[in-house]
Amino acid sequence: MSRAHALKALLEVIKDKKPLTHIKAPLTPQTQALVYGSLRFYTRLNAIIQHLQAKPIKKPYVQLALVLGLYELSESEKPAYAIIDETVRLMKGQYAWARGLTNAILRRYDREKAAIHEALGHNAAFVWNTPDWLLSHLQRAYPDNWQVIIKAQDEHPPMSLRINQRKTSREAYLKQVQATPIPQTETGLALNQPVSVDKLPGFQEGLVSVQDGAAQLAAPLLQLEPGLRVLDACSAPGGKLCHILETEPELAYCLALDIDSTRIEKIQQNLNRLALKADVNQACALKPEAFWDGLPFDRILLDAPCSATGIIRRHPDIKQLRTPEEVSHVVETQKQLLTTLWPLLKPGGLMVYATCSILPEENKLQIQAFLETHPDCEVQNQEGMQILPGENTMDGFFYSVLKRTK
Repeated sequence: MSRAHALKALLEVIKDKKPLTHIKAPLTPQTQALVYGSLRFYTRLNAIIQHLQAKPIKKPYVQLALVLGLYELSESEKPAYAIIDETVRLMKGQYAWARGLTNAILRRYDREKAAIHEALGHNAAFVWNTPDWLLSHLQRAYPDNWQVIIKAQDEHPPMSLRINQRKTSREAYLKQVQATPIPQTETGLALNQPVSVDKLPGFQEGLVSVQDGAAQLAAPLLQLEPGLRVLDACSAPGGKLCHILETEPELAYCLALDIDSTRIEKIQQNLNRLALKADVNQACALKPEAFWDGLPFDRILLDAPCSATGIIRRHPDIKQLRTPEEVSHVVETQKQLLTTLWPLLKPGGLMVYATCSILPEENKLQIQAFLETHPDCEVQNQEGMQILPGENTMDGFFYSVLKRTK
């Protein structure tokens, strides 16, 4: 049953182009492991299928069942005969014709795995397990270390925590869990082994939240002080918002925006669990007339929509769903957000621009273009802070601290 559910989930992602966070197929831990693993290595597994089957497989159901089977044969300790038999059983009804094909491809791979891998040694899709457009993009952007980045994207990320310093300390919490402090953060811990949140000591009491170390850098970069007015322009699911409120409980006003009602509910759930308060508004950050009271903000966090190419290791579907056209679209959206929100910032105030992307056009180049048209903007952290996937256990993130001059 897990394999059938995994196949259904893969069809929703690959065929229907749905993010993993939006799929309807049930994901038990076993199913999730199959789905995430198959998507993590999808490009490589598909290269194996193309090598073993010269004629393209036009039915997504059959092709994705083979991806599942090949993933298990590559990674699972389960007996090969059982994996092959269970995968062949998926070929029923209108797909019964593919039983022989599925059996033949999987058995050949099991018999000739080493030789097949050697034959694909010069196949870029197999070796680097990355779509062509993204591979070439990373090679141009990071000529000296693109291989390291690609390898890090395929690794399993740690489960990272943010300690609520209003209720405990990192040192005290370390006595209750097996974890390592995350460098560059004051509140971050990387667990030695992931656990369900209900197993985290004090989770329901608000002692700790799940948040990557790189995301924990936003609040300190805002240089918060009592009495400030703060805008979190693209807030959901609210992790950075809660960190802001934990860091400085005496803000004069804190407004959180998101355009989606479901995501607004998630923000409120996080606030409630941590006993924090903010003005949460369902509104589009590109339309200030819908949310702004006319009083300038001292601090603005613009965690902008992006390609999410820095968090592929947590969301392996991104590698298969993202396109160059979508990247171009988010670059334009980021530009509009920067331009729209800048006038809302008080002279002398700070805007922290953030993305979970590693593509220069969304990050360093985006800020360079903004500076050319906004002479009242000074960058406070040189060209910005680009964190690469896996760096100090963190996800790929970019931060630029912008000051509006008087």
